[in-house]
Amino acid sequence: MTELATGRARPIGEPEIGASTTVDPRDNFPAVFATTRTIALMELAGARILHPLLQPGEMSVGAHVDVSHTAATPIGAKVTATATYRGREGKLFVFDVIAHDPAGEIGRGTHKRAIVSRARLIAGAAKRR
Repeated sequence: MTELATGRARPIGEPEIGASTTVDPRDNFPAVFATTRTIALMELAGARILHPLLQPGEMSVGAHVDVSHTAATPIGAKVTATATYRGREGKLFVFDVIAHDPAGEIGRGTHKRAIVSRARLIAGAAKRR
């Protein structure tokens, strides 16, 4: 992959998950779009860029995330993440990622992904039981 590529992602067909969705109410998180969901959308945008490179039995996995979440988004607002391919670092594909809601930017950073064998990943995870 030598040219710049861009991927996009936004939640579709599922309720928004807010930061206040916790196991213990004492955690006291706000009722806004969660940082974890923002990062998940950023990862998904990067993963979509790699789809054309995947061979049968392969998948891409996140290896590194360095993101700042800079603005709160109310639950239910449309959030879109965009990833732009920036190059390789060894086996890793590097992306600049940014997320927006209707009012503007809510976060940005860098995300790195690797292409791996699905069977090998599942087997390795099973050994950790």
